[in-house]
Amino acid sequence: MCGIIGVVGNETASPIILEALKRLEYRGYDSAGIATLLDGEIARRRAEGKLSNLESSLRSEPLEGVIGIGHTRWATHGAPNERNAHPHVTDDVAIVHNGIIENFRELKEGLIASGASFQTDTDSEVVAHLISAQLNGGLKPVEAAKAAFDMLEGAFALGVLFQGEDDLIVAARRGSPLAVGYGDGAMYLGSDAFALAPMTNRVTFLDDGDWAEIRQTSVTIRNASGDIVERPVKITDASSQLVDKGNHRHFMAKEIFEQPEVIGHTLGDYIDPMTETVRLPHLPFDLSAVPKITIIACGTASYAAHVAKYWFEEKARISVEIDIASEFRYREAALPDGGLAVFISQSGETADTHAALTYCREQGQHIMSIVNVTESTIARASDAILPTFAGPEIGVASTKAFTCQLTVLAILAIATGRARGTISESEENQLVRSLLEVPRHVSSALGHTEKLEELSHALARARDVLYLGRGTNYPIALEGALKLKEISYIHAEGYAAGELKHGPIALIDEDVPVIVIAPSDRLFDKTVSNMQEVIARGGKVLLISDAQGISKAADAPWEDVELPTCDPFVQAIVATIPVQLLAYYTAVAKGTDVDQPRNLAKSVTVE
Repeated sequence: MCGIIGVVGNETASPIILEALKRLEYRGYDSAGIATLLDGEIARRRAEGKLSNLESSLRSEPLEGVIGIGHTRWATHGAPNERNAHPHVTDDVAIVHNGIIENFRELKEGLIASGASFQTDTDSEVVAHLISAQLNGGLKPVEAAKAAFDMLEGAFALGVLFQGEDDLIVAARRGSPLAVGYGDGAMYLGSDAFALAPMTNRVTFLDDGDWAEIRQTSVTIRNASGDIVERPVKITDASSQLVDKGNHRHFMAKEIFEQPEVIGHTLGDYIDPMTETVRLPHLPFDLSAVPKITIIACGTASYAAHVAKYWFEEKARISVEIDIASEFRYREAALPDGGLAVFISQSGETADTHAALTYCREQGQHIMSIVNVTESTIARASDAILPTFAGPEIGVASTKAFTCQLTVLAILAIATGRARGTISESEENQLVRSLLEVPRHVSSALGHTEKLEELSHALARARDVLYLGRGTNYPIALEGALKLKEISYIHAEGYAAGELKHGPIALIDEDVPVIVIAPSDRLFDKTVSNMQEVIARGGKVLLISDAQGISKAADAPWEDVELPTCDPFVQAIVATIPVQLLAYYTAVAKGTDVDQPRNLAKSVTVE
């Protein structure tokens, strides 16, 4: 979601800010802007749409000045146009804001009554006018900003620039992430360390409630009470190179084809191939003593959790509850003392997931996070972190992060089974061998691109698509449907195959393609029976199975895509590949914006 960059330096700020904003494009946005100070006066450029539009504006009307703030906006309040783009300004203040100001209506009414004139439809603009009101009341810039922050309700990250103050940015964080970077004769502000990486690898992450005075050579951080505090300076491992597409047309394609490598990296960190055993980092709790596991996530990550539920309950014989974070946080779930709460998030910044983590902490749960960004808010709030090692994922539709999440969850399920004594050492060895084969199987599954691209042209003409699966392939059906919806804008739904006759079969006709994910496991015959019900009603079935399954299904399906034969324990990871590719090629056939689909953001940092 929205991205923030700030610079207090010794060279022209706008090119630095623009390049940093490009690194935040993966978060999703619909407009962008930059404000700087030149001779103490605020100057601003904004543009609707992609950063290339802002870049064109800056070429025709450059922004000078060595201090500035920039923003990529994902619309919440107000249409996604130039008028509503950040930074928002008054005569003496410019601000950038991530999050939602929940009490902006009451604040806005009071400000209008006092003579303020609003130019946008956003909740964010109220912050600029609120700070200006404090300045007009006689407060100095830092005091005015803090007074305004105290009036705000909701989640926010803020960067504030003041007219006449060419050595000051004030920043604040409540809920939304924010980091301060230490450069050579310059200081930086950013939504995450990845954006700051080309300028510095020395970063301080603000704690929730912190606010900071950032000057060219120093930063003063205060907590919510106003006390000066020290926050650690970390050497971040965020990539200093701007990620590119390589030889691929889209980031999503590049990230799909990176999966054999990144799954291999993830396995390499958790598995000893010599002893064929799992090696987790030190955990500050005993897996064998955990009475229950609660796994919480959003979107694609929640489907990884659903696959893991099968693994934990079968291999570790432990009860697992899955919930989406946006619902869990409001239902006041009863949790057993000493339970384990596992949070899955690519970015580690998902607002609903972090709120659910806070609730679980209050309920006495051990907190574990599975994240792709180890410096993220969720990671820092956890007792234990299991990184996924997927590398930066730029495409909004998650691909390699998902399969790496599945890989880590499979490893954790094995470790939990061993700790609880429900699987033997030899069974662990066998499961580890199966996991070590996954990169090879994924590479093999990637070999069907030509056929999937050909099939995508027929799928692109559909208005509705159904996905069916059983066991661990049921969540993969859900994920396949989500991928298709996200990037091709075709309505798609995933169902447990056994539920077909409980409603969805009413939708079947010759115009509704049905994707059946059915490797030849113990559930194959039942799934094929459901497939035959579809075919009998004129439905067009695309069967995704291994050679044995395709042979047993004979000529019944409309088309088939072959998976490599592998251990049922890892089938779900491998079956993910064709549903990703099918969604990708269908979106390409339809001409949609694959990497940044409409209305979606990579990191959802507001409710």
